Amino acid sequence: MTALQQQGQAAKDAAYVLSTAGTARKNAALAAIADTLTQQQDRWLAANAEDVAAAKEAGMRPAMLDRLTLTPERIAGIVEGVRQVAALPDPIGRVDKMETRPNGLIIGRRRVPLGVIAIIFEARPNVTVDAAALCLKSGNACILRGGKEAIRSNRCAAELMRQALHTAGLPEDCICLVQDTSHETARELMHLDGFVDVLIPRGGAGLIRAVAKEASVPVIRTGEGVCHIYIDNEADLDMGARILFNAKCSRPSVCNAVECVLVHQDVAADFWKHALPLLEEKQVELRADAPALEFLGSHAVPAEESDWDAEYDDYILAVRTVRDMDEAVSFINRHGTGHSEAIITRNYFKAQHFLDYVDAAAVYVNASTRFTDGGEFGLGAEIGISTQKMHARGPMGLEELTSCKYIIYGEGQVR
Repeated sequence: MTALQQQGQAAKDAAYVLSTAGTARKNAALAAIADTLTQQQDRWLAANAEDVAAAKEAGMRPAMLDRLTLTPERIAGIVEGVRQVAALPDPIGRVDKMETRPNGLIIGRRRVPLGVIAIIFEARPNVTVDAAALCLKSGNACILRGGKEAIRSNRCAAELMRQALHTAGLPEDCICLVQDTSHETARELMHLDGFVDVLIPRGGAGLIRAVAKEASVPVIRTGEGVCHIYIDNEADLDMGARILFNAKCSRPSVCNAVECVLVHQDVAADFWKHALPLLEEKQVELRADAPALEFLGSHAVPAEESDWDAEYDDYILAVRTVRDMDEAVSFINRHGTGHSEAIITRNYFKAQHFLDYVDAAAVYVNASTRFTDGGEFGLGAEIGISTQKMHARGPMGLEELTSCKYIIYGEGQVR
């Protein structure tokens, strides 16, 4: 067996134990993880500082550096997420359907873990803990494979969590980290049939598409975030400008950040009077269509066709002018990735039409797309935001990391 196959077998063995560990033991392990990460945060921050220094030397973009960087405040948020997951109801063992058939058989459907979940992700050390906590509470072992840029941070976090598992009396291999960050190990993980039950890629569109194309194990696609905001001709323009600023500029490198704004032609001139000063605070580059350039002038550059499908992960925003809401909805459904879309309008009926006709995992009325997040949705954390329709859609919390088995009670029935 290869090293990764051995790790897969260890995770599979651990998953068998974890599947019947019970809520109390899992919550105790999560509490131990939260305590250990808090007590050892200086060690985690030191490892992260080495990653950040190396990334700066390698020329990593500022927006991506932000994703990589840990701070005491961010660690406190990560730890709070672990505690929130522990406080959530345990889905495992819950029977969500039970009925008696005419032949007397009692048939129920019980929630069970998926088994071993592999996650391939990029330079985001928080994912290491979020994913591990959710997998643990939902009874799944996990194999984590992060990017090389965060390897020191990830090694430290994984080591601390495995220590906590040991303290809580659960197998350390409930949480496994792939130490080798080469493309070869990523490719092998995509083909770890017999060990991995589902693979979840979490990162940019390139990573997700590559995994979905290459993998032979089942894949849940997450995180492709070409998100839009449509400014209607009946919008509160000041509110629309503030929402756009938040959705683009609060953290431009995350998948729920907006990448394209669609503005109704009747309010475009007035809207940009509100929005442009805010966006200029962060020096956002605007890539605009011809009608928008009339209002924006030297504040924008002409958009190319590729801009309508771009996930920038940076302070760049595509700008398009539309005739009406129907054009906006059609454009979103054609160019969006099914992640998060928003309309800004005072008109209730337009809002309902937008909710009905836009095809995405999360559709907003008068709110920022940045709320598409497991914590914000009350899930404690998320293992990713699914943009597909099979099995799971939207932020994936505990429920989405389970499957089901049918349980049948009989009294000697034969067929």
